[in-house]
Amino acid sequence: MFDLSGKVAIVTGGSRGIGRAMAYALAGSGANVFISYSSDDGAAEEAVRGLEEICGFGNALKADVSDTDAVKEMIGKVVEEAGTVHILINNAGIIRDSLLLLMKDEDWQRVIDVNLKGVYNCSRAVLRPMIAEKWGRIINIISPSALMGRPGQTNYAAAKGGIYSFTKSLAREVASYGINVNALSPGVIDTELTDGLDDKLMSELLSLIPLGRLGTVEEVANAACFLASERSGYITGELLSVDGGMT
Repeated sequence: MFDLSGKVAIVTGGSRGIGRAMAYALAGSGANVFISYSSDDGAAEEAVRGLEEICGFGNALKADVSDTDAVKEMIGKVVEEAGTVHILINNAGIIRDSLLLLMKDEDWQRVIDVNLKGVYNCSRAVLRPMIAEKWGRIINIISPSALMGRPGQTNYAAAKGGIYSFTKSLAREVASYGINVNALSPGVIDTELTDGLDDKLMSELLSLIPLGRLGTVEEVANAACFLASERSGYITGELLSVDGGMT
């Protein structure tokens, strides 16, 4: 559907769930895909095997995206091996939910560091190779929480809302270099995170979705491939919601 032949892509948080699905879709469209992950070696190895089955190439790099030096090293390894970077999907993120009155300082800070600072670190690190190529796609994964708010997620919503504003500003900074920067907001997606929800909570969530069902990781991955492709060439600084109409 989308031709990404010859493109080099990085998907942070690509070892499982939506991140893995996006990595697989990029690989299926012809890209050489590197994934980053923070801790689960087994999941990363499984994801790499899947990439190799799809296109014969896959690589996983272990890095904490909130660590500036670790990100620089990771991007350096990709450029050393593949020559450049064309596509970055900032997907890595964590959730540490709590009502604000009860929230621990470390839970606030860690969510901001991984979700928001991680996007800053990774985006800044890929700009030089993208500018040299005069072509790039940066896709930042946000959340309906950034747009609607959700009790218990002030830290997460603040981080994801910051990413949305970051996307708008960076898109203006780098447009003249042929780099497009957009945000992608998945809604309630059928993953291992939703498998454990009880029937009452699932019913409440479905009531918020006009299409009346959960999304699939493939639907999010298709949207990511569109934004990564030439077909999105005149789209930058925008938000694409894949949420069944929730927002």
